[in-house]
Amino acid sequence: MSAAPFQLERDAHGQLVLTTPDAVRHEAVVPVRAFPIAAPNEGLSLVDAEGREVAWVDALDDLAAPLRDLISEELLSREFTPVIHRIVSVSTFSTPSLWQVETDRGNASFMLKGEEDIRRLNAGVLRITDSHGIQFIVRDRRALDRRSRRLLERFL
Repeated sequence: MSAAPFQLERDAHGQLVLTTPDAVRHEAVVPVRAFPIAAPNEGLSLVDAEGREVAWVDALDDLAAPLRDLISEELLSREFTPVIHRIVSVSTFSTPSLWQVETDRGNASFMLKGEEDIRRLNAGVLRITDSHGIQFIVRDRRALDRRSRRLLERFL
């Protein structure tokens, strides 16, 4: 782990404050992932309230634990992209259809409007967007259980 070229802390309001080595303070800093699906822990930009980048992190894992934990906490509070571990049921094999799934955030149900709302990304990764615009991720469709794979294949 290399030393970060900045300090990071929370202010009294819970917002992140970044201080550069030359003592310049940037308040209300927000972490933004460069590649949130393909490489979620690589390439993070820390931007100020105006959206200007004030720091860059090549890899989250390279940071010391306190910095990594602060950034991870902030990302979790801002992002909501549940990862599907299992497809429990699908109401019909035509669309729209109601899906019951198990995710890393608990059980969920959503309406799939059309097959075009399932987008293939890379290496078996799928992004499924529900009727409300919430995006679900399947990290590796080949790693799903057999029943889940069969249900999913009907829509691909």
